[in-house]
Amino acid sequence: MALNNSYDARPAQQETAVGAGVQVLLLALIGTAIGMGPAGWLTGLAFAIATWAVLSRALHRSRPRSFGPANRVTLGRATLVGGVTALVADSFQDSPPVSLFVGLTSVALILDGVDGKVARRTGTSTPLGARFDMEVDAFLILVLSVYVSMAMGPWVLLIGGMRYVFVAAARVWPWLTAPLPPSTARKTVAALQGVLLLLAGAALLPHAVNVGVVVLALGLLVWSFGRDVLWLWRTSRVETAPAETEVRRELVTS
Repeated sequence: MALNNSYDARPAQQETAVGAGVQVLLLALIGTAIGMGPAGWLTGLAFAIATWAVLSRALHRSRPRSFGPANRVTLGRATLVGGVTALVADSFQDSPPVSLFVGLTSVALILDGVDGKVARRTGTSTPLGARFDMEVDAFLILVLSVYVSMAMGPWVLLIGGMRYVFVAAARVWPWLTAPLPPSTARKTVAALQGVLLLLAGAALLPHAVNVGVVVLALGLLVWSFGRDVLWLWRTSRVETAPAETEVRRELVTS
């Protein structure tokens, strides 16, 4: 109990507050550069506040010794995602500069491969860090799918919404929450989603080619999720079969 009572949450909480401050500074820079409208400002500020609140609560519950270098990288990536989110929200009124949109998104995607390496090299891998990284990834894909859907139609939202549908389904079917085995294919498909959506969103290729790129991204994602769901279902059936057999034996012998 003494160790729990002596826990000091201030250093980690201060880093989340700094992250929120950097997010506001980035929004100010973007707003000054492109004259961002109210929708972009409000969405960007809402993202900054939500990230700070959720992360602060998670830190309070997990009580890490320090925020950690890998989480700092992920927090920096989340800041860039906040900037991309503001640009996408503002794009409902005016199209954002392609160079700025591509630049922020590209750096965020590149850093996706950095925080994990930093965590492994520094020995600071934690469940909180892994979850933080995953949520930032998922939200960036959702934002990119919203942006691309404005040119190609609402079907593109299936890419960004698939992970959230999976999480919602897990509340109904708990067997979906079982841990999955490591998979290079799953990681590759997840990484490709952002790259392919950014390629389509940049509109550097003919429209028909961009549609093909997004269809490819969706097809890969459906395959990846489908394979994992099938594995989880089969595993749950194998685990429940012995229990059902034991119940039958007890009924027969009683």
